[in-house]
Amino acid sequence: MGQIWTDRAKYQSWLDVEIAACEANCKLGRVPQSAMQQIREKAAFDPERILEIEAEVKHDVIAFLTNVNENVGDAGRYIHVGMTSSDILDTGLALQLKASIQLLRKEITELDTAIALLAKRHKSTVMIGRSHAIHGEPITFGFKLAGWLAETRRNRERLEQLEKDISTGQISGAMGTYANTDPKVEELTCSTLELNPDTASTQVISRDRHANYVQTLALIGSSLDRFATEIRNLQRTDVLEVEESFTKGQKGSSAMPHKRNPIRSERISGLARVLRSYVVAALENVALWHERDISHSSTERMMLPDTSVTLHFMLREMTEVINTLGVYEKNMLRNMNVYGGVVFSQRVLLELVDSGMSREDAYKVVQRNAHAAWNIEGGNFQKNLESDNEVTRRLTPDQISKCFSPEMHQANLNVIWERLGL
Repeated sequence: MGQIWTDRAKYQSWLDVEIAACEANCKLGRVPQSAMQQIREKAAFDPERILEIEAEVKHDVIAFLTNVNENVGDAGRYIHVGMTSSDILDTGLALQLKASIQLLRKEITELDTAIALLAKRHKSTVMIGRSHAIHGEPITFGFKLAGWLAETRRNRERLEQLEKDISTGQISGAMGTYANTDPKVEELTCSTLELNPDTASTQVISRDRHANYVQTLALIGSSLDRFATEIRNLQRTDVLEVEESFTKGQKGSSAMPHKRNPIRSERISGLARVLRSYVVAALENVALWHERDISHSSTERMMLPDTSVTLHFMLREMTEVINTLGVYEKNMLRNMNVYGGVVFSQRVLLELVDSGMSREDAYKVVQRNAHAAWNIEGGNFQKNLESDNEVTRRLTPDQISKCFSPEMHQANLNVIWERLGL
């Protein structure tokens, strides 16, 4: 990913645009074949020479064109004809953004595969579901991962759509009116570069497309943050249901030798904040003055490479975390059954209602017995129920026991597995 955003790669994208535009003009009979051949053979640039020229002229595109013409010679007079700087800046940038998305799509597919494999492996691994960070009802670890997988696939679709949106070029000249260039040049140039001509550019491609790019990458980063935050919570010492891999020789603390910290997940969460911080700048760039200004340019030189490289790294990190994640099934069962199965309270409530008790009365009975077990050493919700006359008058021991079976919480999960193809 970093190679896409080097100065050399940027200048190469500019040169690709200029040569494609010359080829278009040649097809339309406006550039002699001999000159076109000379451009193909000799068009080149030297990044250091460009910077040397730019130091004098204070204009990066003019410096680039000057250097290219130094190599091409007389045929250079056919380069950049009827074009404005933004034609190569924005169209070249589109090539870089498109290449970046293609790499991101590859990485998100790898993540999809990793999550799907882990989810399939743990379809029936029972654990407690939590709301407000408090024990709710049983789920499976595979079910938790199914939510991550569905979100990852939505993000993969977002990248697919984003690639179509950002693959937009322009060769429309000053103000975007085609006054000094033929719209057919834009059509042919974009076709060669595998881009789509902008519907109605001004002197620049409108920055809503680039804001969409940054927002989409930040959104994907926020999904990774969600997964990472969950791993961090489940790795807490008092929970310890999953754990990042801890390699031989790795150390967790300079002072506390016992520490095994979720450093990669924390890294992902931290970098997600960086991605989100760029969203405001990307949105601010949309409102340029009149047909163009360059207030967006300085921002994008930092923002677009940063967001692209950062998300690429985050996706790789998360895939590695998932592929090497430790899953502690015994701890999941231990945590779920604390206080004698209070998490099965809803099932007991419904059984009492089915027996003829009013819902209000049933709720009071179940809550009383659950709270009597809650946060008490040796507290046991099931035993409390078995010794409560209001319960035993209505439910048999077998009926009470069946309420504490986690299998019923998996009975309808097949619909999820079918939707995800697992």
